[in-house]
Amino acid sequence: MLAQRVAGYVFARNRMPEALDLLKTRRSVKPLELNGPGPTAAELDSILTVASRVPDHGKLTPWRFIVFEGAARTKAGAAIEASFTADNPAATADQIAFERNRLARAPLVIAVVSRAAPHVKIPEWEQVLSAGAAAMNLVTAAHALGFAANWITEWYAYDRRVLDALGLAPHEKIAGFVHIGRPAKPPDDRPRPPLSDIVTRF
Repeated sequence: MLAQRVAGYVFARNRMPEALDLLKTRRSVKPLELNGPGPTAAELDSILTVASRVPDHGKLTPWRFIVFEGAARTKAGAAIEASFTADNPAATADQIAFERNRLARAPLVIAVVSRAAPHVKIPEWEQVLSAGAAAMNLVTAAHALGFAANWITEWYAYDRRVLDALGLAPHEKIAGFVHIGRPAKPPDDRPRPPLSDIVTRF
């Protein structure tokens, strides 16, 4: 057993430059710039498996995933459209169509649902952070498989009518909608903060 662990550690060390290069090249891509085909069933399973391997104090699993693909994207979009038109009766046909297709802009959308709740030992804040880590792992896993992704919320993530229609429990919230597809063009990077601006030493 020890020999296997050592061998695994050596293998991981040898792959470290490759893994770091992968992480350094991750870039968000706008949902409208994500094309198909999306992940296969096996690739989706891999993405979700990686997403579930995050720090989780108390092993509460304070998150879950909702997968939107195919016709399910516009079916869910109908709930978004309904809330939008209720609040915007003068909306144009183009505006309504845009809202209806919010989740149809990419081949695959995965909602990360935070199930954080009061606990005798585990602070809710830590549970929320765990959901954020799951969302980030989704994005990273998609990138590792050659896809691009965008983790966003937008207004409907905070609309209780939409959340109810998507099947969320009253205490559940959306940590993010992760849109996944193939980039229509090589993504451009954006300026990143210099370490001197964000790192201090105590």
